[in-house]
Amino acid sequence: MTEDMLTAKIARGFDYLDADGDGHLSEQDHVVLGKRAAAELGHAPGSAEESWIISAYVDIWNGLHRPHLAEGAEAIDKETFVAATRVLAEDPAAADATVGRLARTFHSIADGDGSGDVSRDEFKSFSRSHFPGLGDEDIATAFKHLDIDGDGTLTEEEFVSAIVEYWSSTDPEAPGNWWMGEPAYER
Repeated sequence: MTEDMLTAKIARGFDYLDADGDGHLSEQDHVVLGKRAAAELGHAPGSAEESWIISAYVDIWNGLHRPHLAEGAEAIDKETFVAATRVLAEDPAAADATVGRLARTFHSIADGDGSGDVSRDEFKSFSRSHFPGLGDEDIATAFKHLDIDGDGTLTEEEFVSAIVEYWSSTDPEAPGNWWMGEPAYER
């Protein structure tokens, strides 16, 4: 069950990261994700804020995904992505070093007002840009499960923990399973 659960989460996540829907994850997908995030967070096209967010997404591509491509490849297919990501379940230090770093970048993007925490509205905007088609109910459900201390915001620790758990935890009770609302394996 736990292996199937993790595979379902990773596969669902890939489908959202594959911004152009071509079945491969590429640098261009990260550019599209960055543009969507900037727009949803209220940054104008061509603005310094948009450029920073796009650069952050491209840095994720270059630092996290590109090093795992076969020589000469410019994209990673879903099957390879799922297999490579599943390995993180067996190595929490690697999960934190890779997905944790990505999550800290996402936290700084989602924290639009620079308060250090991500509000419900900021989480909603980030989620809409990152997961198009994810409904308001799923976003609200996700936030409720991820806000561990119930204070109405996601601290960097809550935010990072949720993302790391989503991509690497086989624990069916992990709050991060709710990163995109109702877990994929319960649908």
